[in-house]
Amino acid sequence: MDVPGTILMPTRYEKATLVDLLDRVFDKGVVIHADLLISVAGIPLLGVNLRAALAGMETMRRYGIMQDWDERARAWEREHAAERREPALQTDERVILHMFGSHWYARGIYRAWQPGQLYLTNKRLILFRAEQGDLMNIALDEIRGLAIRKETRFTGLKRDLIYLSLSADKSACISAEKPEELVEGIRRIVEGMGLSLAEDAVAHPFSGEVDELISGEELLAEGRLWYQLPAHDLWGDTWRPGRLYLTDRRLLWWCDSDRQVQLEVGLSRLVGAETETRELGGLIGERPILCLLYRNSHEQGSALFAGEDLAQWVQAIERAAGATETCPNCSEPAPREQLLQEGCRCCGWTSPLPSESSAPGLSQAPPAIAARNHQSW
Repeated sequence: MDVPGTILMPTRYEKATLVDLLDRVFDKGVVIHADLLISVAGIPLLGVNLRAALAGMETMRRYGIMQDWDERARAWEREHAAERREPALQTDERVILHMFGSHWYARGIYRAWQPGQLYLTNKRLILFRAEQGDLMNIALDEIRGLAIRKETRFTGLKRDLIYLSLSADKSACISAEKPEELVEGIRRIVEGMGLSLAEDAVAHPFSGEVDELISGEELLAEGRLWYQLPAHDLWGDTWRPGRLYLTDRRLLWWCDSDRQVQLEVGLSRLVGAETETRELGGLIGERPILCLLYRNSHEQGSALFAGEDLAQWVQAIERAAGATETCPNCSEPAPREQLLQEGCRCCGWTSPLPSESSAPGLSQAPPAIAARNHQSW
């Protein structure tokens, strides 16, 4: 039997979570009745009379609340959904090719691949998604250069990426389901407009600031990783977000917030890399960590990274370090094959015997790296 005066008394359930609260609100609903009076110096200035109901739409409809509004909204969505399944075309514009694809979006702190449907028309290259509309819209007469380059991901798989250089020193990077067919279609339409396309004028679009730093280097791997900055002044060790880049000459980490390189290690200075689980404290708890060891001028240094695909990063770093040598003349690191076949690009040194098996004067791999190539992390 209900006791008068206790029905609206507050209760406490210590094991309740936010999920329980949301489930209660959506399933049962909440009715709010509030009368507020705001006074200053005893003089009433503002009155609020609040009557509100908060619940999931299924609950609202079950009680006959907002039913007409819900039906109109659903009908409007069904009517206009068909209009957003394809991009809006201009006058005399027709679709030449249609396939799945994505493009690299980098603006501010947001950097990610955006997937959608690629449409090549006789006027534009469009990346479209029904929920968001046009994700990319490039007029074909703005394309100045075009090239396909192979990219090796952490898994070792290779894929073709389409690089476009545009007017006003802009660039774009696209991944397409049929890259050769898309490139051939773009080239045919642009050349039909009386324009020519350069094959070597395509800039790397992943990060404008990093482009200049890795100019002339082959990008082997890159990804978003957190780096533990060493203690400085009053600040202790802090984890910062950024991007890790691995080229054929060095490894560098770019800090998103500071917009500068915070760590740079030549491949010839790498000693080892491994993953381990560490307790990071607080709400983070235990996390897998990438531990990178390298040689400084007088001692051995280390760097810690956290993120995804750490095991693949270890493999990529070991492959790059194992394929790197130092020039016997100027000690600059360079790929082994390049030193043997082309010589050193820094000092001009050339190998007397351009053979990987025997090359007089070419130093062998550092002992630490040579040993590591036979060790399983």
